[in-house]
Amino acid sequence: MTTKDKNVFDSVLYSYSTDTNQINEENIILKETINKLNEEVNRLKTPPLMVAEVRNVFGKEALIRLPNGNQFYVAISTECKKLKPGDVVLTDQKNLTIIKKIPITRKFDIESFVIVEKPNVSWEDIGGLDIPVREIKEVVELPLKKPEMFRKVGITPPKGILLYGTPGTGKTLLAKAVASSTNSTFIQIVASELVQKFIGEGAKLVKEIFELARKKAPSIIFIDEIDALAAKRIEMGTSGEREVSRTFMQLLAEIDGFNPLDNVKIIGATNRKDILDPAVIRPGRLDRLIHIPLPKIEGRLDILKIHSRNMGLSADVDLNNMAFLMEDLCGAEIKAVCTEAGYFAIRENRTKVIKKDFLKGIDKVKQEEQTEGQDYMKMFG
Repeated sequence: MTTKDKNVFDSVLYSYSTDTNQINEENIILKETINKLNEEVNRLKTPPLMVAEVRNVFGKEALIRLPNGNQFYVAISTECKKLKPGDVVLTDQKNLTIIKKIPITRKFDIESFVIVEKPNVSWEDIGGLDIPVREIKEVVELPLKKPEMFRKVGITPPKGILLYGTPGTGKTLLAKAVASSTNSTFIQIVASELVQKFIGEGAKLVKEIFELARKKAPSIIFIDEIDALAAKRIEMGTSGEREVSRTFMQLLAEIDGFNPLDNVKIIGATNRKDILDPAVIRPGRLDRLIHIPLPKIEGRLDILKIHSRNMGLSADVDLNNMAFLMEDLCGAEIKAVCTEAGYFAIRENRTKVIKKDFLKGIDKVKQEEQTEGQDYMKMFG
């Protein structure tokens, strides 16, 4: 073989070897792609698993509860170990065999219904409510801070209080302030969310909320719009009304179930005290009823000072005069006046709020109040 032929042969061999390596690499990539696609197809063909809650465990079998409320006695897979009541598991759809446990507990379900926080609202942030503040301190703050005084005097403080009055007068703010002053966990619940679709779910939720409160003690349970749950019961009603009644009875049982000097206090709030069931406001339950009235002129001035303390006010703004013009406005509406006045100043590219801005703000808020009142009268006659 001549040198020329040898060079040609080496060149062809090198080219063939290179092509073979490229083909092998492409083959490996294609095989990996096919394997991934097969895995994806198998995953898509796999039937979905059902989520259930373990009610009780009996060796290799368990009692589970499905989201629709049905309960079943099922087998436990050998891969699933150390189950206990309250665990959330995945089950096969056909025979409901427990496949595996998932790291979700009922606590997360509870905290999706409530607001749990450490408020930073102080008594200085509340104006015009001296008498309600004093009464709340007596009922909630003193037993948490100085329980020995009550033991020495020989009396038991109320387990809870009811704040009632016109919307926007500061009921939620008062509850947050007392929670902050006692360094308590503030658990806020909207009563309508306690009414669940399935039988027994609402009552169970109430029980677990009180358990959460005891765990995070000292704590204050604030039930907003409590009339949605604690309205007067009637003899006959729909299944939905009966479920509300069951949830309400569980609430009463939980209130009865702890000591007045425990580190858990209950505060209810409503705009409709007249429709509440007598069972919830009798002595031993929410027996301190505190009316939160519309602020008088001194109270309006205090509230106005609180909400305008960070505002740049011009010399022509007389807060006493503004408070006089805000007659019949609640605390939330006074705050809205300050906000609107600030907007009028911003629209004219000013950093100082002048008297005219406040007057426009008062007119706007009062007009909105009148419109809402007229709409309410049209709806409810």
